[in-house]
Amino acid sequence: MRHLLFSLSTALFLGLSAGVASAQTETHQPVEPSLDDVRAAADRYRDVSVALEEGYIPDPMNVCDTAEMMGQPAELGVMGIHYLRPDLLGITKTEPRVDGTSTHTDFLQPSVLIYEPQEDGTLELIAVENLVFKKSWEQAGHTAAPTFQNVAYNLMEDDPATDVDEAHMFEPHYDLHVWLFRENPNGTFAQYNPAATCAYHKPAAPGHHQH
Repeated sequence: MRHLLFSLSTALFLGLSAGVASAQTETHQPVEPSLDDVRAAADRYRDVSVALEEGYIPDPMNVCDTAEMMGQPAELGVMGIHYLRPDLLGITKTEPRVDGTSTHTDFLQPSVLIYEPQEDGTLELIAVENLVFKKSWEQAGHTAAPTFQNVAYNLMEDDPATDVDEAHMFEPHYDLHVWLFRENPNGTFAQYNPAATCAYHKPAAPGHHQH
């Protein structure tokens, strides 16, 4: 199943982010923030209403992403529900694939927040993520994947020979997850977490988009 905010209309993205089409520039920091720094900066997003107020957009398809959805072994675990900042991603179009100008790598202000659905219907912040579009990254003069804490971002590109969409309806991009609020047996920077769950996720009714 091909999901993760990937059937968003251009109007939704562009309407919620003024100036989105302008090129984003890489955030250069003399010293990378520590994991504790990133955790402290993201702590306010435990309250999802704060994320919404600051411009993060929930997946309107109301999808909780799992490894299996992207052609990976189910035992790797899940990602969760993604909330995106269109301005930080520099979204320029959403059809046929989501594309943008982002080279944003500052984890003190991540472009993506990841939540786990709870049994009572609330959302718990479990990780943060940055996503960089491969074409824009290379056009900025980079010849290797971005890194954080000496860990390279994952390259996500769809393989048209498979039934799943490995790039989840995005143009080729690099991304990196940082599991700061949920211990991950696969590692702090792994894409999926078997200690997280989508078990309490309630899919949207047909024809209904979450807003």
